[in-house]
Amino acid sequence: MDVVSPASHAAALWAGLTLLLMLVLAVLVVRQRQRHHVLIGDDGVPELVRAQRAFGNASEYAPAGIAALAILAVAGAHPVLVHGVGALLFFGRLAHAAGLSRSTGMSIGRSGGIVLTWLAFLIAGALLIFYSVP
Repeated sequence: MDVVSPASHAAALWAGLTLLLMLVLAVLVVRQRQRHHVLIGDDGVPELVRAQRAFGNASEYAPAGIAALAILAVAGAHPVLVHGVGALLFFGRLAHAAGLSRSTGMSIGRSGGIVLTWLAFLIAGALLIFYSVP
């Protein structure tokens, strides 16, 4: 019987949380569509525009982040490193979505969220290169 590594459990945790965040953001888009009777596009409704961008932005970053977590786990990264990258990714996307959901202007949530997300990408990229060397 194969034993799943602790790093795989860490990757699964953060990937699962990030997917649930994306689901919540998708539901918020649907709620705004229903509230404003908009089937396609945004009809210029500011709340719908913000909800769509919060989901869209998460959709742009989350897949690559989740893939990085999975590859780090498979490559043998220490679970603490996987947890660190996963936490940065998740909380970065959460902060960004919260900030964008409240305002289309600059906010601490948006700025902090993108910094955390880019930091997750930077660290994951460096770790993946490190673990690629035999």
